[in-house]
Amino acid sequence: MKRVFATLLIAFGCLLNFSTMQAQELQCDVRVSSNKVQGSDKTIYQNLQTSLYEFINNTKFTEINFRQSEKIECSMLIDVISREGNYFTAEINLALRRPVYKSSYNTPMFNYIDRKFFFEYTDGQTLDFNPNTYISNITSTIGFYVYLFLGLDFDSFSPNGGEPFFAIAETIAHTAPQDPGSENGWSSTGRQNRYAIISDINNPTYQPLRQFLYDYHRYGLDMMSEKPDMAREAILNAIVQLQSVYERNSMCYFLQLLIESKRDEIIQIFSQGDMKIRTEVSNIMKTIDPSQTSRYEDMLKNTGRL
Repeated sequence: MKRVFATLLIAFGCLLNFSTMQAQELQCDVRVSSNKVQGSDKTIYQNLQTSLYEFINNTKFTEINFRQSEKIECSMLIDVISREGNYFTAEINLALRRPVYKSSYNTPMFNYIDRKFFFEYTDGQTLDFNPNTYISNITSTIGFYVYLFLGLDFDSFSPNGGEPFFAIAETIAHTAPQDPGSENGWSSTGRQNRYAIISDINNPTYQPLRQFLYDYHRYGLDMMSEKPDMAREAILNAIVQLQSVYERNSMCYFLQLLIESKRDEIIQIFSQGDMKIRTEVSNIMKTIDPSQTSRYEDMLKNTGRL
């Protein structure tokens, strides 16, 4: 639960010591797949995987010391689609998980496929990174998601605890190339890209999404083992925050990503418990996630009171 208190430390010195040190923040499973690329030489992909793994898991991204058991669990699968010389087109399958208090369960915080990952890489290249300076698309993109993960994780442990990390992610997005109409994932005119994600998160209009992250996890999931009825009611109240944003802008991209990441879990949680609360959740979710209406209706068919 160190994240509850660490925000106080962040405010006095979060920028940043990019050295290989102990007590690093992430425990990230990193894979590079080249199954879709023709050619028999797989060495460059193996080397890229090793370099990315070391960059993500050995770089110290904050001044906070994490014990091994406190490290943030995540995964990044880079699926290379095509290659022309040193230029690669790929997708990143991203997943962030968070442990639930007094449970062996890890809740999905963020599941997303970034389909606009284009980068240049030379075998053996050093992966240099500075959040304030655009050096390469590979490290800016990966660094962006590292800080996004940090922000989401810290927000779930303390109200707005991820603020400094989201600020850094936004800096990375602003320093990346902003070619008009570009499909490189950084365009400020894009509706479904990295820029859109961090703009939504830092937009005061959508602040209830940040509150959702805290209320859903701390008052909901973390209480589930001890007070399941109260936990479900807290999760209902958190879901109301999603509804408030939906009513302001149903196209908010980060809202859509939160719903997609939490949908299966919400259905599982409210397949049991008090029917009145379950019905309220079903009605809200059918409104904000209309393509899955049948699943929320089926959620109520289980009459168990566990």
